[in-house]
Amino acid sequence: MAVQEQVFGYFIPTVNLMGVGAANEVGNQVKTLGGSKVLIVTDGFLGQSGGMADDIKAKVEAVGAQAVIFSGAEPNPTDKNVADGLKVFQDNGCDMIISLGGGSSHDCAKGVGIVATNGGDIRDFEGIDQSSKAMPPFIAINTTAGTGSEMTRFCIITDTDRKVKMAIVDWRVTPNVAINDPLLMVGMPAGLTAATGMDALTHAVEAYVSVAATPVTDSAAVMAIKLISENLRNAVANGGNIEARDKMAYAEFLAGMAFNNASLGYVHAMAHQLGGYYNLPHGVCNAILLPHVSKFNIIACPERFADIAEFLGENTEGLSVRAAADKAIEAIKQLSVDVGIPSGLKELDVKEEDFKVMTENAMKDACSFTNPRIATFDDVMEIYRQAM
Repeated sequence: MAVQEQVFGYFIPTVNLMGVGAANEVGNQVKTLGGSKVLIVTDGFLGQSGGMADDIKAKVEAVGAQAVIFSGAEPNPTDKNVADGLKVFQDNGCDMIISLGGGSSHDCAKGVGIVATNGGDIRDFEGIDQSSKAMPPFIAINTTAGTGSEMTRFCIITDTDRKVKMAIVDWRVTPNVAINDPLLMVGMPAGLTAATGMDALTHAVEAYVSVAATPVTDSAAVMAIKLISENLRNAVANGGNIEARDKMAYAEFLAGMAFNNASLGYVHAMAHQLGGYYNLPHGVCNAILLPHVSKFNIIACPERFADIAEFLGENTEGLSVRAAADKAIEAIKQLSVDVGIPSGLKELDVKEEDFKVMTENAMKDACSFTNPRIATFDDVMEIYRQAM
């Protein structure tokens, strides 16, 4: 009997440093990678004088390298942010990049790096593996427990002309070194902790039900869901709870491992449009959409959603597979309520008149290709309506 060829890849940074004090290793990693002039890409808050970026800069300079800070990474980073960062990289003769922050800083840094070595415009790299040259050496220091961008091959940049979030999925943008230090996450406000935590949950759930899931990605997704269920509420309630912060750092990293290789689904495909069109926070959009897309997907893989209910701590003993799967959706909704996620898109001032163009773009988004259930245009429109 002929066997159809089916190959799955596995992508991850070469070095991954985790735990309390991990950020103190950045200087040694710069030295190991041979950086002499480092661009630190961060946001306006972390880039303030005397802030976290200055601390990282000092650690880099302590090993004999030079560093310059670019603090122009905005939430939902844009093509213009990338162009501005690239100019700083080139004007200062940089040969290495460090990103500091959450997904916005990491994605902006990836955009700078890919254009720095490949030339052209960031729009040229939309899609899968469109680059031909490696980025400069790249260290990603994470300060939020959610996006996974510090260790993935995903780079999401807003095209300001089209108002679309471009999904750049390219193994060459995977950082060489990822650093997750829970001490850097202690200062995160409760709202950001909730949004990034629900983002991580979405990564794990979508990866677990993805058509590209494998036993390797499943192992990461399962543990991520369990850790988030057990620790996100505590991290939101008390940001100084270092144990909860540490466990959430592991959870978001595991969720990143899962979706970096199994990819995602329609939650992300649709959330990208909300971010690109309205500049809304990505984690919040994911959290609102997750139960609605999951409800749509249940008939494609009810056993998987029944599993998710158990991973979320639900008692499914004696229930049918479908009843257990429904409990997963209720558990996701309850977690969102507990951590203070808005109840619907209407609270974010989303307008139904924009659903048509967002649906068109969502169906072209690279994340939609691994969704477990094939969606029509009307299906996606209806999910947006239900999420209002």
